[in-house]
Amino acid sequence: MGNSSAYEFYACGDHAFTLDFGQQIDVSINRFVIKLFHRLQENRKSYILDIIPAYSSITVVYNPLSFRKCNTNPQSIIRDYFADAVQQTENIKDTSSATIIRIPVCYHPSVAPDLESLCEHHHIDIDTLVSLHTEKTYRVFMNGFLPGFAYMGTVDDRIATARHASPRKQVPPGSVGIAGHQTGIYPFESPGGWQLIGRTSVSLFDADTDAPCLLKPGDEVQFYAVPIEKFSA
Repeated sequence: MGNSSAYEFYACGDHAFTLDFGQQIDVSINRFVIKLFHRLQENRKSYILDIIPAYSSITVVYNPLSFRKCNTNPQSIIRDYFADAVQQTENIKDTSSATIIRIPVCYHPSVAPDLESLCEHHHIDIDTLVSLHTEKTYRVFMNGFLPGFAYMGTVDDRIATARHASPRKQVPPGSVGIAGHQTGIYPFESPGGWQLIGRTSVSLFDADTDAPCLLKPGDEVQFYAVPIEKFSA
């Protein structure tokens, strides 16, 4: 990352601080954020409650009671904690390779309520939309919204579509959607406003495992189409 030292540091609530490298979807920035996340985890301090990576930022949640008997301002301590980690991360050569996960998706109107309307909106047929959605490898930029919900990108310009103005009250689990240039899978039934173009039977979250989220930031995902008969079975 060429300009990783350019960041904004600010409070996020009353016991968290955020390091922001620019509010944008950028692979190089996100790679640095994930490297920084791992560095912070390796050098995790006792006062840190959580470390949360996002697209282009990372937030540290701390325990304010840890500083009760200390005259030092938590902001200056955590600012230095971030600054040291950034400097160390810049000097680390990235030799890791992304985990590639293939996910079967049924692209059929019976399980994809927005499929036909998206095709009409973009003046393409279903086969073309499926081809455009499956031919790319998507990066998992972050998890959020629901446990196991991975924000992935980027979607081909020819099928990128804005969210619904009014979200649905119920979206079935496994629904595959598009929102702008992002794509994602709903791990549970929930409200949601993404454009639903398919559905998978793959489980995205299992609380009983050591790694409950199937998709983790930095992973890469490839979708492949399966017929409705196989999905139903």
